[in-house]
Amino acid sequence: MEFELAYTQEQETFRKEVRAYLEQVVPPLGLKAGGPGDGTYEEWLKKREVGKALGKKGWLWPTMPTQYGGGGLTGDHALIIDEELERYNLSGHPYYDTGATVGAPSIVVWGTEEQKKTLLPPMFRGDLVSWQLLTEPEAGSDLASVKTLAVRDGDDYVINGHKTFVGSSHDVDQFWSIMMTNPKAPRHENVSWFLIPAHLPGITIMPLDLLGSDNEGHKNSVFFDNVRVPAFNLVGGENNGWKVASTHLEVEHGGGGRIQKNKFQEILFNYCKTHNLDGQAISKNDDSRDTLMDMFMDMEVSRLFGLRNYYLVNARKARSYGGSQSSYWGKMAGLRRTGLNSKLLGYYAVTSDAAYGAGGGYVEAQARQGIVAVHPAGTADVQKLIIARRIGIGRTALEEAGRLE
Repeated sequence: MEFELAYTQEQETFRKEVRAYLEQVVPPLGLKAGGPGDGTYEEWLKKREVGKALGKKGWLWPTMPTQYGGGGLTGDHALIIDEELERYNLSGHPYYDTGATVGAPSIVVWGTEEQKKTLLPPMFRGDLVSWQLLTEPEAGSDLASVKTLAVRDGDDYVINGHKTFVGSSHDVDQFWSIMMTNPKAPRHENVSWFLIPAHLPGITIMPLDLLGSDNEGHKNSVFFDNVRVPAFNLVGGENNGWKVASTHLEVEHGGGGRIQKNKFQEILFNYCKTHNLDGQAISKNDDSRDTLMDMFMDMEVSRLFGLRNYYLVNARKARSYGGSQSSYWGKMAGLRRTGLNSKLLGYYAVTSDAAYGAGGGYVEAQARQGIVAVHPAGTADVQKLIIARRIGIGRTALEEAGRLE
C-alpha cells in the first residue's frame, strides 16, 4: 500500500513562493544547521526572527483564521510550509512555544470573540512566547488534581501555588494554566483555564537542571504568590476549565496530527553510512542493518500515525483514539530507540563530544529524551486509558475526542 502524499499543482506553485521567501529570511540569520533543541540564546533569538517573519505572512499559524492573524490556508498549504522549513532544520514553529502551539487552539474553540481578537494575534504573529503550566508537585498526568488556587477578587483572580517541570531555557512572555477555582465542587467541575502574563508581580521562575537538560533546554518551577490576573484572562468560564482542557490535551496527545520527516532517522542513517565498524561502513554490517531496520520501522509507524491524524483533522473527519495511539507508540518507540542506539553505536551513543559523539549531539540527546519523554503530555498508561475509554472498554458510552474547532 502506498502511504506517501501526492502533491497538487497548487501545492507545488505555493512551494515556490514559500521557498523563495524563506531564502530571503533564513540564510542571512546565519543559523547553524543541525543540533537538537533551541540551542544557545543567540540561536534561539534567530529562530524567533524566523517565527516573526512567518507571522507576517500568516504562515506561523497557516490554518488559523485571518481575522486573528492566521493564514486562513488549508492543511495542504501548511504541509508545504513545514516541508520547506525542514530544509533549514526548522519546524512550523521554529522555537519552543508549547503554550501557544497547544494553548492557542483552546482559545480559538472556547474563547469569547473579544478574547480571540485580543489574545490570539500576538501569538500568531510570533510576538509572544508562551509556556503551558500544568504539572504540580502532586498533580502531573492526573491533571484534575491540581491544587494551585485562583480566587476571584473584584476584576481579578488572585493566584497562589506552584507549577513545575514546565517551559524551556529562554525567555517567556505568558503562561496558560489550569487552576483550582472551587475546592468544594466535584472533580472536573472545580478548575478553570487562564492565560497569564509571565511578568506579573508575585511570579518567580526557578530553573531545574534535569536529565533532559542541555540540548533540549532545561525545565522550570513557577511559583505564584498572590498574583493578580485580570478576570478577562479566564477562558471558557469559571469552573469550566476541564472542558477547555479537553482541547489542549487532544492537541498535546497528538490528536491534531503532524506531517514531518524524522530528522533523527536521517542523521543516524547518514552517520552509519560514513563511519566504520571493523573496516567497513556501519550500515554494511548485517547485524547493524537489522538494528537500523528495527529503528526505521518504529519511526515510520510514528510518522504514519501522525499523517493519519493530520488528515482526519484537516478533512474534518471523525476522530477517536488516534492522538493517544500516536502518543503511546511514539513514547514506546523512543524508549526502544535508546537501547537500540547503544546496541548500534556502543559508547559513541552516549557522548555529545564534538570529536566523538554521534550525529552532532542528536544521538546522545535522544538517549536522554527517549527516557524522559515517556512521562510528559500524559504517561504511557494514561494514553492506554484514553484509548480504552474511546473504544468503549469499561464505559457505557464512548468517550469523545477533544474539540479542535
